[in-house]
Amino acid sequence: MISKVKNAMSTLVGGMIPHGHHQHGSGGNAQNSGPDGLPPRFAYSRPEFLDLTPELLQYSTEHASRPVLMLKRDSRLPWRTGYAEVINAGKSMLNEDQASCELLFVRKTSGKQRNSTLLEDNGDGTGIPLQFWGVFDGHAGSGAAIMASKLLHRLIRDRLCDIAHLLENPDAAPPICLTKNGSPYQLEVKKGASLEEDPDSPGDPTARFHMEKVVSLESLVMGTIENAFKQMDDLIEKEKASFSISGGCCALAAVHLMGKLYMANAGDSRAIIIRNDEVIPMSNEFTPETERQRLQYLGFLRPELLGNEFTHIEFPRRIQHKELGKKMLFRDHTMAGWAYKTIVEEDLKFPLIYGEGKKARVMATIGVTRGLGDHDLKVYNSNIHIKPFLSCCPEVKVYNFADNKHGPDDVLVMGTDGLWDVTTDREVADAVTGFLAGCEPNDPMRYTLAAQDLLMRSRGVLKERGWRLPNDRLGSGDDITVFVIPLAGPKAET
Repeated sequence: MISKVKNAMSTLVGGMIPHGHHQHGSGGNAQNSGPDGLPPRFAYSRPEFLDLTPELLQYSTEHASRPVLMLKRDSRLPWRTGYAEVINAGKSMLNEDQASCELLFVRKTSGKQRNSTLLEDNGDGTGIPLQFWGVFDGHAGSGAAIMASKLLHRLIRDRLCDIAHLLENPDAAPPICLTKNGSPYQLEVKKGASLEEDPDSPGDPTARFHMEKVVSLESLVMGTIENAFKQMDDLIEKEKASFSISGGCCALAAVHLMGKLYMANAGDSRAIIIRNDEVIPMSNEFTPETERQRLQYLGFLRPELLGNEFTHIEFPRRIQHKELGKKMLFRDHTMAGWAYKTIVEEDLKFPLIYGEGKKARVMATIGVTRGLGDHDLKVYNSNIHIKPFLSCCPEVKVYNFADNKHGPDDVLVMGTDGLWDVTTDREVADAVTGFLAGCEPNDPMRYTLAAQDLLMRSRGVLKERGWRLPNDRLGSGDDITVFVIPLAGPKAET
């Protein structure tokens, strides 16, 4: 097993090898059919709002020049959103990032529609407006990222449509229970029992059973978005029976609904708000290091998932056979710190989590622990599935627009890890603030040009020793996707 892992690690510095593929990104290069002969669920493309000609689409794949793609001057996205992207420096044949930006409307559904996976959009512009932005960082192919960019916003909208009648009455707490047709259902309380009764007071103990927790509408929307992510992941798995859907993807989605911004993140992309030169983090990254205890706990509870090849315990380095019986630093799922343990034969197995920083991997294979897809991903040259350790559930953070006033230079920046690998939050904030200060407030391209500036700072300039930043550090060789979204929102469009 150790030789297998060494072989995998040497090959997988920048990515992973999915079962059935021979190199990173190979699934995204076969456009007519996948390795199993199935047609792709969606053909490879760049975001529709870029409106690329076939010639520009081909030009976008040039690894040598890495051209920056951005919105055309006559293009308009909701809120005058800015966007730019660039392909990697050769890590994969195609740009495996994807993005979507949509204006949708949430409206009540009929009983028949409520059972539908994806609702049809009649496009009449009625209902509660919902703005959506998403970036999807694909790996081991672009299939999952493309599918998520096409469908995730619709699934979120559809699940919100199921509770549209509750959204229309935002001052009332959501009912605890609904009937099949969606109307509130009230439990009949035993005679003499009171919902208002103090549970600590003496009296009928059955009254305690009827206590009700008050759930806010904000929490209901958060849960609806979380469930839409899970539905998206299930849909990818289901449709893999009929289509070729390569790889997996990290997913970062922003949903603006009724004056609140819901930021949902599953993966290592990142979002920050820049307001009055203050940086407000809107996401956390999910990697083998940040989710170590969750992963170790699963390996502890279900050792069969480790395939008798891995140990859930972490050590500072690999253990040698001659160190059996000695004591070494370790930590498991119960520990934030380190302690010593006596080394036994079981500890010689390869660690479930290995490496540091961007080189940290789960089972020596994948460097992110949340996302969509990856249903076929296995440890290199084995039959050990990695999907049980990967979560499709996002963390959702909420930002209330009513709590603050926003000027034209206050923005939300969303980017895949290609941006953040070489640029800190503070550097991004300083770059955006400085750039926008030099732009005319009414320039319709100011946010797209700010996105382009950010992207070029992270990509760097091609020199003899690769892509370099002004300080001669290595630039990002990854795909980079950036949204710059003005928080002034609809006011920015006037």
